[in-house]
Amino acid sequence: MKRIRIIHNTEYHYSQPVTFGQHRALMRPREGHDVRIVTGRVEIEPKATLRWLRDIESNSVAIIDFTEPGAMLRVHAQVDVDLNDDIAVECLVDPLARSYPFQYAPDEQIALVPYRLPSYPFFGPVLHEWLKDLYQPGQLIETIDLLDRLNTHIYHSLEYNARYDPGVQLPHETLKLGSGTCRDYAVLMMEAARYWGFGARFVTGYIQMEAGQHGATHAWTDIYVPGAGWHGFDPTNNKRVGAEHISVAVAREQEKASPLAGSWAGPSDAFERMEVSVQVVELPVS
Repeated sequence: MKRIRIIHNTEYHYSQPVTFGQHRALMRPREGHDVRIVTGRVEIEPKATLRWLRDIESNSVAIIDFTEPGAMLRVHAQVDVDLNDDIAVECLVDPLARSYPFQYAPDEQIALVPYRLPSYPFFGPVLHEWLKDLYQPGQLIETIDLLDRLNTHIYHSLEYNARYDPGVQLPHETLKLGSGTCRDYAVLMMEAARYWGFGARFVTGYIQMEAGQHGATHAWTDIYVPGAGWHGFDPTNNKRVGAEHISVAVAREQEKASPLAGSWAGPSDAFERMEVSVQVVELPVS
């Protein structure tokens, strides 16, 4: 077990006071057998009321209603979490699903329908062409080997390119450009896995970096493997998701996992800049 402190500060700056509409924030890690929140606090400017709800994916969503205007919107969250190492996924895969192709159990098929439907079926032929070197119909391959191969293929065939614009590139755009951010990589892997019939979803959260580096917000892909359940793959770093990854939100579509979303009203040229800082550091455990 290890203890991690996450400090996430987001600021929007304006040239004059503006009015803020309701905002939705995703900043609380998803708790479970492998993650437990020890302490947490949230600071918001300008003055606002805060309430929490569970969305359809059981993500913890903060609903923020501002009670006064301001020239800066600031959301500062700090949380300490305990992380437990998980068991290697190969040990857990259902024997009937260890080789691909396989069939999900009937009860799982029903629950996984939304996660298996492609989000961009119109661009299926482009994806098919890109995937044909990884798998051909009739080929028998270990399921985890196939997913690892896809993870690695994205990592090696694309160039990481930091982009701070909102939203993501569609998979065919990422392939055409040959580059993208972590969220673009995650969407591409999600769509590719669905093309093969897997249940897949988008994940946003944090990742602990190397010693001496700050952590960062991050995105990756969860894929449902019978026996092992939802298991994460991080194509940006060419690795499976491990104890250095802390998930905050999961969703069928990436738009539903935005860390902070809302509206503001004022002069169209009032917005100046956005500043985001994230620290993910390991703490001693007494």
